[in-house]
Amino acid sequence: MIIAFPAAMTTIRSSTDADLPAITAIYSHHVLHGTGTFETTPPNEVDMAARRADVLAKGLPYLVVEDGGQLLGFAYCQWFKPRPAYRFSAEDSIYMHPDARSRGLGRELLTALAAAAEAAGVRKLIAVIGDSANAGSIGVHRSLGFHHVGVFKSCGWKFGQWLDIVLMEKSLGEGDTTAPEPAGAS
Repeated sequence: MIIAFPAAMTTIRSSTDADLPAITAIYSHHVLHGTGTFETTPPNEVDMAARRADVLAKGLPYLVVEDGGQLLGFAYCQWFKPRPAYRFSAEDSIYMHPDARSRGLGRELLTALAAAAEAAGVRKLIAVIGDSANAGSIGVHRSLGFHHVGVFKSCGWKFGQWLDIVLMEKSLGEGDTTAPEPAGAS
């Protein structure tokens, strides 16, 4: 999948192995400086490669956004839970380079991710957002039609403080209005 925005020299595309150093660096920044992820030790490139391979092996999207040849963000979705009944619900993850904030690239990337997830058969996209003060992530999800579901209070401890998790959801395609498989299948 490639989506180009010629005026801005911005491209959203499927990730490749060559993107792993930049993906790892972006995620490491968020682990060390942000509350959007509750990881406390940055995974290395081998770990990130294994995580990406797991997503792709499930037929789910793992996208990147680049501008002028610089990778500025990545997004993917993963099954919400591993049991088969959850196979039409996926949790999205999106991380942007600190220099890419407030440029609208996260919104474009999340839009492309939702479209790719729908094409992969996902009917419900779920955002599990670290930190109820994470206005950027909450705002970009809300702007794309995600609805607030709830908050788990004080369930993460990072940087010497308790952090909430905000839950948001968005139906994709036909959502729950039709069965995802032929009648009688389970």
